[in-house]
Amino acid sequence: MIRSATSGPAARPRCAEPGRDCPLCPRLVDFRETWRSREPGWHNAPVPSFLPEGGPDAVRLLVVGLAPGLRGANRTGRPFTGDYAGDLLYATLSRFGFANGRFDARPDDGLELIGTAITNAVRCVPPENKPVGAEINTCRDFLAGTIGRFAHLRAIVTLGRIAHDSTVRALGARPSTAPFGHGAAADLSGLRIFSSYHCSRYNTNTGRLTEAMFVDVFDQAAEHLGRD
Repeated sequence: MIRSATSGPAARPRCAEPGRDCPLCPRLVDFRETWRSREPGWHNAPVPSFLPEGGPDAVRLLVVGLAPGLRGANRTGRPFTGDYAGDLLYATLSRFGFANGRFDARPDDGLELIGTAITNAVRCVPPENKPVGAEINTCRDFLAGTIGRFAHLRAIVTLGRIAHDSTVRALGARPSTAPFGHGAAADLSGLRIFSSYHCSRYNTNTGRLTEAMFVDVFDQAAEHLGRD
């Protein structure tokens, strides 16, 4: 069983998912309430992790993003669903057999993950897609709780520096132990951590991240899992 560096007999159990009306980050609560008034039909709540059909015990790969997009996951209630980042992510997951390939950018599209879970370092949508340090730190307990659910987890792909550093900290280490860098890999707490630039439209439009670069990271993860 994989445990975070902070787990053990005396460790405090950590919740993996915040409640719909999580009160912990006042700025995010205010933003959430504003959008609940504007768009009552949207999800407008912490976005839960997306799990495979087999549940936590089936998860061998975890993908960690930054936070829900305002008109993406905050609207639909499923990570990376409803904005451009999901197009590239789910196409890549399908390419390597981590998803069944029926992604249609809505939560009822029938897409299923295979041995894979997707979550975010910050579960609520932040203004301008930019969570502040206190929000990242507060939400890290949920990230640690999520990681701790997966007894058969072997690899994590982190999308962007914030997601990467928060994941490393959730595993009880300092970011300097496993520095972020696109295409970098490090072993930590019995897991292989692969880091990638975030698959945002901004990064792909500016050429900072190409499809080939993104695919290469998941190719490394698939190869690692294939050796288990």
